[in-house]
Amino acid sequence: MGQPKRKQSKQRSRKRRGADVFHGPQLARDPTTGSLAVPHHVNPETGMYRGRQVLTVED
Repeated sequence: MGQPKRKQSKQRSRKRRGADVFHGPQLARDPTTGSLAVPHHVNPETGMYRGRQVLTVED
């Protein structure tokens, strides 16, 4: 297995790790109710997915 020829600096390692910052979930607004939900998932508040009722939501 190959070995590095030189020690990798702290700055170089930290630059690479700086791209791994946590990002919050992207939310899309539901056109019918205006509530926020994760795209391509069933809306937990309404039970709708792509304009169809797929879950029965109990209050």
